[in-house]
Amino acid sequence: MYPLKFEPIYKEKIWGGRALEEKFSKQLPKGTIGESWEIAAHENGTSVISNGKLAGKSLMVAIREEREKILGAEAKEDYYEKFPLLIKILDANDKLSVQVHPDDEYAFEHENGELGKTEMWYVIDAQEDAKLVYGVKPEVDKDEFAASIKEGRLEENLIEINVEAGDVLYMPSGTVHAIEEGILIAEIQQNSDTTYRVYDWNRMGQDGKPRDLHIESALDVIEFGAQAEEKVVGLEIKEDGYTRTILVACPYFTTETLEISEKYSADTNNERFYVLMGLEGKAKLSYEGGELELKAGETLLLPAALGEYELVGECKLIKSYIRDLAELKKELEELGYSQEEIKQIKGL
Repeated sequence: MYPLKFEPIYKEKIWGGRALEEKFSKQLPKGTIGESWEIAAHENGTSVISNGKLAGKSLMVAIREEREKILGAEAKEDYYEKFPLLIKILDANDKLSVQVHPDDEYAFEHENGELGKTEMWYVIDAQEDAKLVYGVKPEVDKDEFAASIKEGRLEENLIEINVEAGDVLYMPSGTVHAIEEGILIAEIQQNSDTTYRVYDWNRMGQDGKPRDLHIESALDVIEFGAQAEEKVVGLEIKEDGYTRTILVACPYFTTETLEISEKYSADTNNERFYVLMGLEGKAKLSYEGGELELKAGETLLLPAALGEYELVGECKLIKSYIRDLAELKKELEELGYSQEEIKQIKGL
């Protein structure tokens, strides 16, 4: 097996722009491109492999042919029917709607078996004084929230925060959120495309009509009274040649950043697949069968059967994977990290 590259799937959005072209030299189609689906296996967009012997095959076809070679010995059987992750880059040239996503149980029942949508954002770039909506004020209940929508004063009940490049936010299902203008984001999420809009800034859609809202469904799934989420700090682990920061560890994915100053070596061990997304700089990735370059704005899937690999260069990337959380916590405890340090990892 070898590292898999994919053709990006570009999505035109009313709030999109051309930042992916400017920042990463991506070859965009015409229009306002809001999303680049880097790795996807969803009915609304399926990635096609662009390199090696599997070139031209969709991700799910390759998985069904190669089985554990791609997904690994620890993969759940469900993953062979639906790949568990959806990896995106978002360009918010304008505000996204104020929205919320359901959990697995609600989505399965109300959205034809769809998964829920817990996600994580890494802010790649942000204009000065950039803001986003990150939750509902804890004192606001369902009745007040619904009334504020009807009375046109919803914004007073939302938590708005400033963000800058390098910020990380964890977005469990049920969290009200909105990316505002001038922000470029890497998004790691469950494989779902279900969004319930509650407010769209009184904006018209591309057809000149107000976009659909999903207020009733949103009210069903919003986690009212939840403590306000904070930006992710993560647990920093310094090693020779690189710094690893574990950001989020939840049942759906674990994410970490790797800041490589010289080199980073690891082994997939036939256990699980890994996703690498370049954020800054570039590195040469070497493995038993060859080597390739990973640049900022590129995303790779490392199959479980890849084995030992090494990244050499100066770069920063996001590494995403799925693993048993109890094992991760035990591993960190054995390395000597305190409970307070481990609590800096969101979702664990």
